[in-house]
Amino acid sequence: MSHVEHLKELHGLPAFDFPRPGARQELPEAGTVAWRLSVDPYDDDSDEDFGALWDRFLDSVDPAGVRAIIVGQWGEAYDHDSGFIVRRLVDARDRLSALQAVFIGDLEMEQAEISWIEQSDVTPVLEAYPLLEELGIRGGTGLRFPALRHKHLRTLCFEAGGLPGEVVRGVAASELPALEYLEVWLGVEGYGGDATVADLAPILSAGRFPALRHLGLRNSEIQDEIAAAVAGAPVVAQLKSLDLSLGVLTDEGVTALLGGQPLTHLAWLDLRHNFVTDAVAQRVRAALEPSGVEVDLSEPGEAWEDDGVVHRFTAVAE
Repeated sequence: MSHVEHLKELHGLPAFDFPRPGARQELPEAGTVAWRLSVDPYDDDSDEDFGALWDRFLDSVDPAGVRAIIVGQWGEAYDHDSGFIVRRLVDARDRLSALQAVFIGDLEMEQAEISWIEQSDVTPVLEAYPLLEELGIRGGTGLRFPALRHKHLRTLCFEAGGLPGEVVRGVAASELPALEYLEVWLGVEGYGGDATVADLAPILSAGRFPALRHLGLRNSEIQDEIAAAVAGAPVVAQLKSLDLSLGVLTDEGVTALLGGQPLTHLAWLDLRHNFVTDAVAQRVRAALEPSGVEVDLSEPGEAWEDDGVVHRFTAVAE
């Protein structure tokens, strides 16, 4: 199963593909959908680049009514980074006065591997839109997120095959008093994922994000270390859901998690794509499901051995 797919919705609004030039298609009301803006650089029937698409979009809809924007493919994978996307969003802030949610990098594997998506410093979007409630980013290459303060951001999501530790440290040092949902795909070192458990420490402490109710630390090759840190993390007491899926989670990490603080207050615990034995999986269910915790242990990963070395992989890397 692919874990990198086109968004079907954003901010509770269904995704709608803004039509190509000349298409005879009635447009929905500006605030009723999440507008997906994307160009195909290999389309022989259209020479429209993203800049022209962006201008046509702003001239075709009521910008003041737009609530959510999904940025898909903006050119060839190695052509240029998302900096010019960020600049266009910043420049349009007075016209997009109702914007509440932005996702940059909605590409599937058929368009570009996640490591090919060239990102940039995305914090100017938050600075330009002080009322923005949701920001999602796919791709960690070139991504930067220096620490900032934002009063209204409720959801922050980074999907990457390798997320720079600098980004994790920037998030951890940010003041986000309204943040309720944080999802971070840490990835692997081979694709730039050099964050450590120490980088996560401020996030795992109590008080950094007082409104946080969901924490996802996903897709990591150090998932066992993360699980052990989470086992004693003060932030867990305030959570309603915890997601440690898509990484290299083994019996060691799950045993540490079970030996830590109580998790029976959670509504759900996501441990999909794991390398946990049946016996330990059974222990997790027996410990949590009687208390009403929904535990997801589906999609077990497949380890393989070579010259006595066991190899395990995250769900998403390249």
